[in-house]
Amino acid sequence: MLLILLAYLGGVLTIVSPCILPVLPFVFSRAGQPFARSGLPLLAGMALSFALVASLAAVGGGWVVAANQAGRWLALGLMALFALAMLWPGLAERLARPLVAAGARLSQRARPDGGPARPGASFLLGVATGLLWAPCAGPILGLILAGAALQGASAASTLMLLAYAAGAATSMAAALLLGGRVFAALKRGLGAGEWLRRGLGGAMLAAVAAIALGLDTGVLARLSLASTSGIEQRLVDRLAGERKEPVAMAGGPSMMMMQGPAMAAAADTGPAMMAAGDAMRMAGPAAAQRLPDAGLAPPLDGATQWFNSAPLAAGQLRGKVVLVDFWTYSCINCLRALPYVQAWAQKYRDQGLVVVGVHTPEFAFERDIGNVAKAVKDLGIDYPVAVDNQYAIWRAFGNQYWPAHYFIDAQGRLRHRHFGEGGYAESERVIQQLLQEAGAARVAPGLIEVEARGVQQAADMDAVRSPETYVGYARSENFASTPQTVRDRAVAYAAPRQPALNDWGLDGRWRVGPEHATLDGAGGRIVYRFQARDLHLVLGPGPDGRPVRFRVRIDGRPPGSAHGMDVAADGSGTVTGQRLYQLIRQHGDIAPRTFSIEFLDPAVSAYAFTFG
Repeated sequence: MLLILLAYLGGVLTIVSPCILPVLPFVFSRAGQPFARSGLPLLAGMALSFALVASLAAVGGGWVVAANQAGRWLALGLMALFALAMLWPGLAERLARPLVAAGARLSQRARPDGGPARPGASFLLGVATGLLWAPCAGPILGLILAGAALQGASAASTLMLLAYAAGAATSMAAALLLGGRVFAALKRGLGAGEWLRRGLGGAMLAAVAAIALGLDTGVLARLSLASTSGIEQRLVDRLAGERKEPVAMAGGPSMMMMQGPAMAAAADTGPAMMAAGDAMRMAGPAAAQRLPDAGLAPPLDGATQWFNSAPLAAGQLRGKVVLVDFWTYSCINCLRALPYVQAWAQKYRDQGLVVVGVHTPEFAFERDIGNVAKAVKDLGIDYPVAVDNQYAIWRAFGNQYWPAHYFIDAQGRLRHRHFGEGGYAESERVIQQLLQEAGAARVAPGLIEVEARGVQQAADMDAVRSPETYVGYARSENFASTPQTVRDRAVAYAAPRQPALNDWGLDGRWRVGPEHATLDGAGGRIVYRFQARDLHLVLGPGPDGRPVRFRVRIDGRPPGSAHGMDVAADGSGTVTGQRLYQLIRQHGDIAPRTFSIEFLDPAVSAYAFTFG
């Protein structure tokens, strides 16, 4: 019930979001008609079509995305005809083409100064408007869609999306009722009905153009996130404080939110349909004298392969305290948490602790068993690792984040969970308490101290002003090259000369796919204006695996002492495998800098920037 209320309030906030502007003219075209027969059916159709498409896109895959894109263009054509008919009713009558005639008939049914409105026609216009609506995603919509994508189709996820759409419809209904009164007063006082009708037609035509150009999911999305995310976050924080169990809330880049294939499909219906590449955080409850009991923990069934152990069944782990660590090897947050997990496994192994790593991939290359095996070896992981390529264990736990730690007692019951980096002292105290409950003769006292180096060193969060940024079009934000992203086709891009903070761009000939961009020829560059101590980029060589040489610059010069562990002081380096590369590690005061990386060989693929 709490999440449904949260979804509804998030929908209500859309009225103050710039992303709502392109569809408002369609809503206000009903301002002069009775609300019950005109505005209400339109808003109902809009809410239902949005909730249906969003639910299907979150769980249905690429065919839903393609169908929705076709529906958007069909709806745009319908709305353009409707707008033209409102501007020039006589024009539609003189043109004998069937589609324009249909548009004219529809406009006659729905025009503000005509006869009684027909609810059926209003409902159909609402369905078309719902196909065009791309609400900017803040923390609330991102939470809803992530849950739908990861846990599959359910009545709960559809109900939350309906609640979100109902909240938006409520605020628009209030605006429509107020607008209807103003419209009626103007008609009575000024005789301005004809000009108002034409003004609405012009506004609708401008909205059609804005949506066709992608402004509703580009410029307006960035404005909206700046204007409403803070309000949504305060709502989440306040409601979360009323719960005894943890609840997801947005925060700094201490963790990554799951955005797997299903979530990418949802994102492809428009950048508004996802929780931007910003990482999300869930903070667990503080360790208390008595840890809560969340019920039996799910089994570790469904792994496609195991490293360092035979498959572990729940019965084999009974009597042991178990820490389940969800991770993926290119995740910077997972890499920074890993030294603590390894230290706990070593310190408490003989006292009854079993650590199980669950490797759940984010990118396609992380499904490759050879890549995972190499990462396990290179990182020195010696505890059992389950390869969860089908997300079976992930879904069983209802997980949504990397890294995620689940603490299970000796009776197999889930007692604590923590999401993201940090909270290490609290987590270790939970381990000690569960071992004591299990009857361990002597639990090692004190807390570990980890001095991680290189890419695993803790982030300087006070200096970070740049968000996790994806290169593939499914989750890309702040792309500033010319032209705008062209999907799945090799195109010559020009990088921005003076990018604003957190703007980035491609230079050279690149093919941008949903997950990554691939260089089509040598000499391509990526530019990013960032502010953070560390800059990382997930990269991979071409299909043939040949190394790709690169050259890094910061403010146009070699990085010198600011080079990362995968770069020399002169800026040179080589992409040899599909993994995360640390390219910049600054010292001293941190200020906005312009990073660039030039690839001297073709076929490199770039996936995502992260910062620390």
